[in-house]
Amino acid sequence: MTSPENRRPGPGRRAHRDRHGRGLRGRLVPATVPLARTKAEIFDDLVLDTVETLERRFAKELAGVEFAVEDVPPDLNVYDTDVLEDGEVPLARLLPGRPGRQEVPPRIVLYRRPLEFRAMDREDLADLVHDVIIEQVANLLGVDPDELA
Repeated sequence: MTSPENRRPGPGRRAHRDRHGRGLRGRLVPATVPLARTKAEIFDDLVLDTVETLERRFAKELAGVEFAVEDVPPDLNVYDTDVLEDGEVPLARLLPGRPGRQEVPPRIVLYRRPLEFRAMDREDLADLVHDVIIEQVANLLGVDPDELA
């Protein structure tokens, strides 16, 4: 008796597709449709929109600044003043750069899950992301956030 892996379709036999004969399953929604975008991708787009707007206005000042998104903040006991918090939950962090031999550019990190948790809907999330980025960029540049908005 031959094993199912070695059987070949012959006359009167059809190729085995899956257990119920329905074929292989794939995505229900094409990747180009907005419904197929994950929450993380939508959040990244919100961050990019704000960053691109700021970079158009302040290209020279933000030339070497990196922007990053992490799902959750790292597990630290005490946060420095470079962390923007809501209560005790960090929303974003500004890591100032280090000039010198091993130059490290300034970096602004947004924490996706805490920000999403505080937003009521996508519009509210967009406003919150915008405000947090403005606050962190203002802190980096040493200006008032109202000057950037």
